[in-house]
Amino acid sequence: MFNHENLKGRVAVVTGGGGVLCGGFAKDLARQGVKVAVLDLRLEAAQKVADEIIAEGFEAIGVACNVLEKESLEAAREEINAKIGTCDILINGAGGNHPSGNTTKEKFEMCDLENKAEDVKTFFDLDPKGIEFVFNLNFLGTLIPTQVFAKDMIGKEHATIINVSSMNSYKPLTKIPAYSAAKAAISNFTQFMAVHFSEVGLRVNAIAPGFFSTNQNKALLYNEDGSLTPRSNKILTHTPLGRFGVPEDLTGALLFLSDETYSKFVTGVVIPVDGGFSAYSGV
Repeated sequence: MFNHENLKGRVAVVTGGGGVLCGGFAKDLARQGVKVAVLDLRLEAAQKVADEIIAEGFEAIGVACNVLEKESLEAAREEINAKIGTCDILINGAGGNHPSGNTTKEKFEMCDLENKAEDVKTFFDLDPKGIEFVFNLNFLGTLIPTQVFAKDMIGKEHATIINVSSMNSYKPLTKIPAYSAAKAAISNFTQFMAVHFSEVGLRVNAIAPGFFSTNQNKALLYNEDGSLTPRSNKILTHTPLGRFGVPEDLTGALLFLSDETYSKFVTGVVIPVDGGFSAYSGV
């Protein structure tokens, strides 16, 4: 069962752990014998994932935590340290988008300048507060947990941080400028941290998922009858492997970056897991 034997007994902290992808990360690590702290804003979401891990015979705890509040993170750190030990693997997975940071159309049209329909939101209608929320959730939601948990990781030869970026960080997707820009910041910040912590034994990398079917983007990908939306059809047309990702598609990249046996000389990289989306030019 344990393909990464030396991960057994280590401690992982997974923010956003109540979600589909990061919940998958938590389970993948637990199945290698890692003790996992599943962090989420909603305790019931975190505990649900932790209970599923425990039901498989592995060790996990669910912890309620707000990644934008340092006091909340410090309280979570104290609880984790007391129950399962100090952090060895930090997965910064908390993030997301907000409708106030989106445009309705892919491209601005002249008619929207003076005769815009009521249900159309253009670039000029974007809410700065909504964009601020998206940036805070993704960028500060990575920076502040790192400030809190990395203190326990300094000097450990096997310590590693894995941030969750996105294919949006390579090329911004239409309609979601705030989220794309925020994820680009995550990729840049990953490189900064890799250099900054390079002399104290702390590797920092990121995974950039492509298009995965999750609760967060379900409305964008599927119509109410379960059929694909026009946007989904466009995505799959530009994905050489011809499908959406599933959480298990991220397992290999996660374990590769977590286990220094395989990635000891790897730091500051962003690994795309996207079915070839970033490689396809469209023609």
